[in-house]
Amino acid sequence: MKKPTTFSKKTLLLLSFIMISIGMVGQTLNQPEPIANPNFGSGGDPWTAICASSTFNEYFVNFTWSPTPSVDSDNSFILELSDADGNFNSPTTLATVTDKNSTTDFDIEFAIPITTRGDNYKLRVKSTNPELYSPETDAFEMYYIDYKNPISITEDGSGTIGDGTISICDGNSAVIEVDNVPDADTYQYIWRRSSTILSETSYSITVSEAGSYTAEIDYGLTCSGSAGTLSNMITVETGTALGVTINEPTTTTFCEGETADPLEATIAEADLYYTWYKDDVEVEARTQGAYAYTIDTNTADFSGDYTVKVDGDGVCTETTPALTISKTGEFTVTVVNELEMVILPGNTEILSVTTTATSPTYQWYKDDIAITGETSSSLAISEEGEYYVELTETGACTTSQNSEKTSVVAPVSFEIVIDYTNSYEDCINTSVLLGVSNIYAIAEDGSETDVTTDLMDNLTYQWKKDNTDISGSTGSSISLADNSENGSYTLDASIESFSAISNSLDVVLKNNLLVEIEASSLIACNSSEAITISTTTDLSSETYTWYKDGSDLGISTTELSITETGVYQLVLIKDGCPILSNEVTIEALDESLITLDDALNVVIIEGSTKTITASGGTAYQWRDSDNNIISASTSATFTEEGTYFLTAYIDDCAVIKEITVSYKDTFKIPNVITVNGDGINDLWVIPNSYSNQEDITVTIYNENGQVIINTNNYQNNWPESSTSFPSQNMIFYYKINEGSDIIKQGTITVIK
Repeated sequence: MKKPTTFSKKTLLLLSFIMISIGMVGQTLNQPEPIANPNFGSGGDPWTAICASSTFNEYFVNFTWSPTPSVDSDNSFILELSDADGNFNSPTTLATVTDKNSTTDFDIEFAIPITTRGDNYKLRVKSTNPELYSPETDAFEMYYIDYKNPISITEDGSGTIGDGTISICDGNSAVIEVDNVPDADTYQYIWRRSSTILSETSYSITVSEAGSYTAEIDYGLTCSGSAGTLSNMITVETGTALGVTINEPTTTTFCEGETADPLEATIAEADLYYTWYKDDVEVEARTQGAYAYTIDTNTADFSGDYTVKVDGDGVCTETTPALTISKTGEFTVTVVNELEMVILPGNTEILSVTTTATSPTYQWYKDDIAITGETSSSLAISEEGEYYVELTETGACTTSQNSEKTSVVAPVSFEIVIDYTNSYEDCINTSVLLGVSNIYAIAEDGSETDVTTDLMDNLTYQWKKDNTDISGSTGSSISLADNSENGSYTLDASIESFSAISNSLDVVLKNNLLVEIEASSLIACNSSEAITISTTTDLSSETYTWYKDGSDLGISTTELSITETGVYQLVLIKDGCPILSNEVTIEALDESLITLDDALNVVIIEGSTKTITASGGTAYQWRDSDNNIISASTSATFTEEGTYFLTAYIDDCAVIKEITVSYKDTFKIPNVITVNGDGINDLWVIPNSYSNQEDITVTIYNENGQVIINTNNYQNNWPESSTSFPSQNMIFYYKINEGSDIIKQGTITVIK
């Protein structure tokens, strides 16, 4: 028995080796490595940071991987970029390689996105099939330099540099801001005061300390210098305020054209610079020694708040508090009525104004000609024209002001426009509201004036459907809520001697008819057994068609006979609108739904019983080989050998399964056979629980471990010839497996 032991160990060692080998091998993606640009020739250094721009954005990495097991043919290698913090939660694809699935060492070219700015970007490579990821690279500086010119910084981003000096008085502060970079707030900046880098990184900073300030766009430690964005220099000076104000004049109220004394700053120095403002708008440019300013009262809008900014060598720049100058007799005129009006023949309209003047007088004008006797704050009119009133204030000085002009039109006709007042779509809406959207007065010259607000409630209306009056529908709107009201709608409108017919609107409301269909079965048993789909809806006077999987079958029968699986629907056409029934889904018969709690080949000990239970059906019939029903329930009990049949029903579909019952052999597996041709014990016959079984594998080896037979469904037919045995008492080895499990093993001695 020494040989069987040796064979078994070898076999086990071999199997163990194979299993260990398979378990130890796996596909590996290596970290991508930066390399020199091969287009620059040999000898270059790998990149250590990326400073890309519109003129150069071409970089390379080298990637290697282990191909065991190999990737699938549809695999892609994807070079991914992290976010600026090195995270791969939402990576950016830089390059996709589809033709290197059999190449384990190759270079990948890529360009960075124009939004890339940061010091902590990382790279990795992903394979798609199977889905694996390489290790991440170290962090790199990566910047796309899209702005490469010197930047400009000015006080408050005004764009005015002047002498480049900002004076700050008495501990106050000033704002320095980048003013020439598009989308300046999307960049980070390096701000310096003299040689000190400040903590601020925004496009503007608030300063309160003296020093020389500069800025540049922060493109990282490596890239910033090459970008050339260093700004101009702003010098900030600090000091004590002079306390300058504007001397209070004798009067601060003037009539238009009245001579006004000059305004003067309280500090009047010939070597200082003065800039005068009215309502924060410069009215006299920065001029040395211009400490006085004369107001031009001949200008109608001379009233306002006046200030002066004082600066110069050795002083702190400051702006005075505002001095308010008023215009005597200044007032407002407000038109009460609409500035565009329509007047109907024989009608009168009233124009009127209000004013803040204390002692006003009025004069009305029509078409720029004074209307005799019309000197009150209102005017009754009955003619078209262009009207306004001149209002005069008397007192210390006389001032006049004209109101806005009112355009009055006498129409020759009207235009009425109707529209859907809510969201509307043919064959979708089940209701809709129609109404007047606009009323236009048409003048003799063809011009239009929108008078909707003025006349909406003054017109008389009559709605029409298909050119026929609708009884009782005499408002500016009409509500429709039934498909029987479908048609073409118009609106007649009239006022005084005028009448108009609106545009037409078509209304096609959805029919509320409910169409239900049902099928005689929801399972298609086979191609010869038809299923009937029908409806209780009366189709005798309808236009309709049947659909399958969304496609028109072109069939217009009251019942549909089908044998194919799919989703079926009946579509009626009413008033030009489709009415869709419910959907009926016909599925194929799935025989696997019928299951047994035991195998189809049943082995029992003679004299015993075996009960088998089926599930998944709606009804069952168990029959013997003579077609006798032995059970009509979910279970059947077997006591005798033979062939039996189960017919399981799923609705109207039948699934038939054949069950074989045999007695279990009581003899054991023989370990000796005599191949002498006498017909007795010439074959190695094993019990039927192992032979003639598709799920049982029988393997026979010779003494050298070579496989002599390896088969499923063993037929008790080995050996086929006695000549296969050259010597007496040869020993063979067998294994009987069910799947991967060894259920029997031993030796066979062959005697000739």
